[in-house]
Amino acid sequence: MIGTFWKRAAWICAPALAATLVLAGCQGAGGKGGDDWPNFGRDGAEQHYSPLTQISLKTVDKLKLAWHYDLEPGFTVSAPVEADGKLFVTSGHSMIRAFEADTGKLLWEFDAKTREIAQSSLHMSWGNKGLAYWNGRVIIATTDGRVIGIDANTGKQVWEQRQFELNEIRNSNGAPRVFDGKVIIGHGGADISPIRGYVTAYDAMTGKQLWRFYTVPGDPSKPAANKAEEVMRPTWKGDWFGKGGGGTAWNAFSYDPELNLIYLGVGNGFPYNQQLRSPGGGDNLFLASIVAVNADTGDYVWHYQVCPAEQWDCTAVMDMTLADIKIDGKPRKVLIHAPKNGFLYVLDRRTGQFISAEKFAKVTWAERIDQKTGRPVENPGIRYQGKGMFELWPGPQGAHSWLPQAFSPKTGLVYIPVMEMGAMIGPLPPGATGFSAGMGVTLIGDADLPGSRKSFLKAIDPATQKQAWSAELPGAWPGGVLATAGDLVFQGQIDGQFVARDAETGKVVWSFKTDSPVVAPPISYRVKGKQYVTVLTGSGSQGGGILATGNAAYRTDYRLPRRVLTFAIDGKDSLPKFDMPPLEPPADPGFKPEPAKAMAGAMAFGTNACLVCHGMNAIGGGAAPDLRFSPVILDPEAFRAIVKDGALKPAGMPPSPQLSDAQVESIRYYLRVRAQQVPAELAALKAGTPAASPPKSAPLPGGM
Repeated sequence: MIGTFWKRAAWICAPALAATLVLAGCQGAGGKGGDDWPNFGRDGAEQHYSPLTQISLKTVDKLKLAWHYDLEPGFTVSAPVEADGKLFVTSGHSMIRAFEADTGKLLWEFDAKTREIAQSSLHMSWGNKGLAYWNGRVIIATTDGRVIGIDANTGKQVWEQRQFELNEIRNSNGAPRVFDGKVIIGHGGADISPIRGYVTAYDAMTGKQLWRFYTVPGDPSKPAANKAEEVMRPTWKGDWFGKGGGGTAWNAFSYDPELNLIYLGVGNGFPYNQQLRSPGGGDNLFLASIVAVNADTGDYVWHYQVCPAEQWDCTAVMDMTLADIKIDGKPRKVLIHAPKNGFLYVLDRRTGQFISAEKFAKVTWAERIDQKTGRPVENPGIRYQGKGMFELWPGPQGAHSWLPQAFSPKTGLVYIPVMEMGAMIGPLPPGATGFSAGMGVTLIGDADLPGSRKSFLKAIDPATQKQAWSAELPGAWPGGVLATAGDLVFQGQIDGQFVARDAETGKVVWSFKTDSPVVAPPISYRVKGKQYVTVLTGSGSQGGGILATGNAAYRTDYRLPRRVLTFAIDGKDSLPKFDMPPLEPPADPGFKPEPAKAMAGAMAFGTNACLVCHGMNAIGGGAAPDLRFSPVILDPEAFRAIVKDGALKPAGMPPSPQLSDAQVESIRYYLRVRAQQVPAELAALKAGTPAASPPKSAPLPGGM
């Protein structure tokens, strides 16, 4: 993801550093003084910071649309990259396009044909979160397990590697990174299977596999393969092998070229219930951990675990920002991490030494992080085994998801998109079955709790852990963040506003109204002396499904325009007029819902993962059609052909042959019930009355 010009020793520091900071921007500037944005976070430091200043507090009032491009319906919550005057975008199911970055002229398209190759909903349900550039190569990882190198000039495939086979319970949707010519990519799947997570490095030019790092131990009956295995094994106890696992690293990676370290953000365990995963206890390394490895060999160097013995889908797969700051008057090389669990961590990135951690959202699972040990001080009763359901903050959605934070070396602040989301969680009832019953829990992931379903942008000084400002945002799904040396912070919103804030105060100083939600992370770059800001519009990915209830008051419709928007000072483009399609559920005269049948259908809808794309409580979040408004739910044959037989697989809807005809009909019945409830819900939302809250979620054994 780093440009042809960018070499390990050729760093360029960001100018105008704040007095409390030293060398905070010197982790690789992304090439040519920040002209390019070839990496997900621009460079290995993952600061999501541009050192460009043409667009600034003084000039932002002249920021206008320079060009736009209409994309196909589908997943578009992804980050573009730019290098050598070309902008590269991934949308839908691995459709890649290259544009002239300054004019928007389409140069080429590449279809990875994921819809044709993928075999299951696991391989098709999330879409791609980004792509990478290195030395004339565009790199993409498809959800069905392929890593592909594409010629950046022609759009022709150069190489392809398969991370995992199609029959494996894995998927890959995170943006790959390229650090010093090495493609770094992980995978997902630990929510539904005790797989053994790993991260793989490939040569960016040839696709040759360079190394692979496993994040949980292998067969304990065999000799330890390496130092990492020796560290992990003692922390898994009892008869666990083959029954417990996880540790998928599907999103966050960072790189320090001076230390020659790559940092891996590792995810949750399976099952969530640790008594089932590791019946003898133990911390279960490297679940919910940051692991530093040698960039050349993949060998273990150090680790820090944010949730020992994790059991709440507590992951460390959120971005790890590298910065050089002063703490107590001394310069420190730090790693800044705001994971799901609601604490903002500052670590010494050379050694993994704990420096500080404080809450940045509502947290009930732990009182604090012990300053001496770096371990959480858990609140009594937070381990759910042997109990009934109880309230948990943050819930499994987390206080911060994959949409990235940003760090400004000028202000010394980290800008975190924060979610306030509570959950109800408890042990699995005897005999419970379903899509994810193996998690070992009963879970209402989006519970109706006071203060829940809110989002914020918070600015925090990592040197002191003090909050500088906080801005409440619309909905429950906050967009990714971009900070710039122009003293601006850019972020999209679920209400369709793309805004710029004063980086010091949080005050909105500019906004642009689109016809769609804007939640993807923006980027900034310079071509022919002119600075641009680009963002993709449209809802989707996680926020399009399991967070849909918190966004019910806003249009996140699958039919809304999905676009590439590029802005510049004195831009001359404008968006065409768009007539918002009406929200009208299909007429279903004579249908009288029966509560028992509706509840059975709701359970089938949830436990078979329909909600991942079509939304919690069947409230569409933009990732796929809102089925409450689909006429297909009135036609049993058409519904069965789509859901079970895959009639719409070419459009991205995978078949579910494992469902019985009775289950399919039960889901259809539930959707007809939800369609009948729409008029009253929309009226309440429009009026802003308490009744506007979505109907209470049914607890799903083992699922969400």
